[in-house]
Amino acid sequence: MKIAVIGSGGREHTIVDKLAQSKRCGEIFVLPGNGGMARQATCVPIKATDVDAVVAWCADNAIDYVVVAPDDPLALGMVDALARRGIPAFGPDKAAARIEASKVFAKDLMKRYNIPTAKWESFDAAGPAMDYIRTEGRYPVVVKADGLALGKGVLICENEAEAQAAITGMMVDKQFGDSGSRVVVEEFLTGPEVSVLAFCDGETLAPMLSSMDHKRALDGDKGLNTGGMGTVAPNPYYTDAMAARCMAEIFLPTVRAMQAEGAPFKGCLYFGLMLTADGPRVIEYNCRFGDPETQVVLPLLQGDLLEIFMACTEGTLRPDMVAFAPGVAACVVMASGGYPGKYETGLPISGLDEAVALPGTAVYHAGTKLEDGRLVTAGGRVLGVTATAETLQKALDTAYEAVGRIHFEGAHWRRDIGQKALQAGG
Repeated sequence: MKIAVIGSGGREHTIVDKLAQSKRCGEIFVLPGNGGMARQATCVPIKATDVDAVVAWCADNAIDYVVVAPDDPLALGMVDALARRGIPAFGPDKAAARIEASKVFAKDLMKRYNIPTAKWESFDAAGPAMDYIRTEGRYPVVVKADGLALGKGVLICENEAEAQAAITGMMVDKQFGDSGSRVVVEEFLTGPEVSVLAFCDGETLAPMLSSMDHKRALDGDKGLNTGGMGTVAPNPYYTDAMAARCMAEIFLPTVRAMQAEGAPFKGCLYFGLMLTADGPRVIEYNCRFGDPETQVVLPLLQGDLLEIFMACTEGTLRPDMVAFAPGVAACVVMASGGYPGKYETGLPISGLDEAVALPGTAVYHAGTKLEDGRLVTAGGRVLGVTATAETLQKALDTAYEAVGRIHFEGAHWRRDIGQKALQAGG
């Protein structure tokens, strides 16, 4: 089969790597792809958000199946547009993608169907939002832009001044454009965070391994929020008993709620969970694979990814299709110096062959490009260095040894990925 994968980051590189192992997979194309995918796929320079151009290219090139990986093209209705041309795709249609594209839609869904989440209210004007925050008088408080904001639309405010700055920035100064026209204000929850990705075919849901993300830029969970500086899987806080509870109280009710709304979810549904003292709570839904969660979950997947994807599209998913190898995976993200603030690009990268020579190691490219035959940096998060092993300590040791073999000027990474998981007995 001729496969097209839409996107350009580490998540997409991981998907390409796993798809290449499928017995049904022939040529793989990535739109637009990055410098690290060229060994396994043909990169096509069309932006992931250019729905018309992507669909036209897929039709013109007789693509058999498309994997739409990022949130923006899903929210724009790329899966719907491909379907109109008779091209099957993995990912939710525009109506189902609202579960991520609108925080207000997601929160309303949880309220209507009694799915546990934080206490919240939504607002379409700054004044009432601040009145509510002052009346509640509880800090920290969380302020979320309603729409997509490149993972930066969630602010944790420690006091009234920070809350005012967040509300003003989103709703008045339009720092996230129309995405901040409405906001959700919600209580701040505490407890271990868990990410769970799940394959869905509209009716059947098959969860993948749990994972633990590390969002802050600096060691000790300090610094600014990022797209994710590293991950480990499975998450030791997510016990079998907790998994059973989440399936009964959150996962299945969400799938049934989307059916009841006339928007059955097909694709990868991401559950961002907080394990509070009062039980699991949904922090957020995503309508696609997480990044960098994908980089630790898919390497341990034992099933045929293309067959699973197609079963989700066709409504024939079976839970027994989704199985994972024993062991643990750890991913350390190598970022550009200064990320998530300003950073340089175009810096040469070396040592990749030496890194992947280590057993159980893969390097997934996020922000790279080929320039005159050389691989150079082209983004904030540059590489995801993943190792799989029998134990978390061994996986982390190998991942960090691989990181030490890779070089580009100003490279920055956290040195404490997985430490909380180790303390929890991972």
